[in-house]
Amino acid sequence: MKALDSSISGIILTDNQQPDNPIIYCNKAFERITGYQRHEIIGHNCRFLQKEDRNQKERAVLRNAVKEGKECVVEMRNYQKNGTLFWNELYMSPIKDEQGNVCYFIGVQNDVTRRKKAEQELLHQQDVMEAQISERTKSLKESEDYLSSIVQTVRESLVVLNPDFKVLSVNEHFLKTFKVGKEETEGRLLYDLGNGQWNIPQLKELLENILPTNNPVEEFEVEHDFPHIGKKLMLLNAHRIELEGQYKDRILIAIEDITDRREIERRKDDFLSIASHELKTPLTTIKGYVQIMQRLLPSDISDKFKDILKKTGIYVERLNTLIADLLDMSRIQTGNIELHRETFDFDKAIHEAVENIQAATKTHQIIIKGSATNSYTGDESHIVQVINNLLSNAIKYSPESDEVEVYLSKVSNFLKVAVKDKGMGIKIEDQKKIFDRFFRVGEIQQRFPGMGIGLYVCEQIIKNHGGTLWVESEFGQGSTFSFTLPLDERKSNVQ
Repeated sequence: MKALDSSISGIILTDNQQPDNPIIYCNKAFERITGYQRHEIIGHNCRFLQKEDRNQKERAVLRNAVKEGKECVVEMRNYQKNGTLFWNELYMSPIKDEQGNVCYFIGVQNDVTRRKKAEQELLHQQDVMEAQISERTKSLKESEDYLSSIVQTVRESLVVLNPDFKVLSVNEHFLKTFKVGKEETEGRLLYDLGNGQWNIPQLKELLENILPTNNPVEEFEVEHDFPHIGKKLMLLNAHRIELEGQYKDRILIAIEDITDRREIERRKDDFLSIASHELKTPLTTIKGYVQIMQRLLPSDISDKFKDILKKTGIYVERLNTLIADLLDMSRIQTGNIELHRETFDFDKAIHEAVENIQAATKTHQIIIKGSATNSYTGDESHIVQVINNLLSNAIKYSPESDEVEVYLSKVSNFLKVAVKDKGMGIKIEDQKKIFDRFFRVGEIQQRFPGMGIGLYVCEQIIKNHGGTLWVESEFGQGSTFSFTLPLDERKSNVQ
C-alpha cells in the first residue's frame, strides 16, 4: 500500500462481490486529483465523480467491461469536489480468483486535462481567422459599456483592486451601502478607506494569505463593526483575475451584506426552538392521558370509540416525532446537540430498528442483507433515529411498491448501510438540495405531508459521527440512501 500511495497516478480498488461495486481503497494521488477525502470516497461507486454529467458514452464502455469482466481504457469527464472539471484517463482491469471469477477491479487514473485542453485549443485556433481581429476591436467598446452597466446594476457591492490592494473602481451599490464617495475610494489602499474602517484582520487574511494560494475564494464570512453604519456581517467572494494586457492581476471582490438575512434566520431558529420546547410539555401530558384512557377503557365501550382513541394516539405520536425533529434541528443549528458515545452491537441495533418499523407497517416487507459489525462506538439512539427516518421515507415514498431493502456491509475501515426502495425516485436537480433543511420536492410536497427536516437532521447526525450520507436515485426508478461511518474511533470522534 505504501508503494501505491507514492504513485503519482490515482489508484482505486473496487469490490465486485458487493452490490454496486463500491470503492474499498484509494491512494493519496486519487484524493489529490479528485479533491475528495478518503472518508468521502470509500463505499461510493465510481460514478459519483461524474456528478450530473451522466450521459457520456464512456460510461457504457465501463459498464460493459464490468459486466464481462474485461479490462478497458477510457477518457471521460470527471468533476472534483469543488465542481471543477477534469479529464480522466482511466485504465481499468479485473482481478480474478483461482476459479477465474472477478473479485475486484483496479482502476488507474491520470488527470489529462492539460492535454485535452491543448487539443481543444489547437482545434479552435485552426478555425480562427485573422479577419476576426477587426471584428473584436469593433465590438470592444460596446462590450466594455455593456459590462459596466451590469456591474453598476447588480445588487452586490463590487470592488476592483490592483495587486497592491489599491482600489481601482467600485460600483454604486458599494458607495450606497458603505456611505462613501468615489473620491474617497478610488486610488486609495483598501485598508485605509473611511479613515481605517476597512483595516479588518479577516479581510487581510483573505487577501494576503488565502487568495494567493486558493483562487477564487467563495463565501468567506467577515464580521466588522463600522463606526458610522454599525455592525455588518458580509459574505465575500474574491477572484484574482489573470487576463492579458491592462487587466492582468486585478482582484475582484463581491460583497454581500447578509446582516439582516442572518438575523432573520436567527429569529426563526429561536422561534422554532422556543415553540418546540413549549409544545413538548403539554404534548407529553396529552400523550400520557391518552395512554391512561387506553388502559382504563371499560369492556362495554363501543368499537367506534376505541378506533377514535387509537387514531388519537397515532396522531399524538406523529406530532411528538415532529417536535422531536424540530428540537434536534434547533440543537444542531446552535451547536448544542450532544453525542453519547458507547460501544454497542451495531448489526443488532439495526435489526431491532427494522423489526420495530416492520411491526408498524403492513404494506411493505423490509429485507435485511449482509452484516457490518457487532461492535461500534457511537450514539446508538441517534444512529437508530437515522435508520428509522430512512426506512420511514422509503415506505412513505414508494406507495406502489411492497419491498424495502437494507444492506449492511463493511467497506475497508468503514461500515456502510444502504436503504433501497423502488418508489418515486428523485430528479437529479433536486438531489443536491434534499439534505437542506425545510427543502421539499415540489411533487412530493403536494402528495405527502412533511416539513423537510428529517434528512437534514440525519445528515448532521452522520457528520457528527465522522461519516457521510448520500443518495443515488433516478426519477421513477426508486432511491438508495447510503451512509458510511468510520470504524477507527479516532476518526469517529468528530464534534
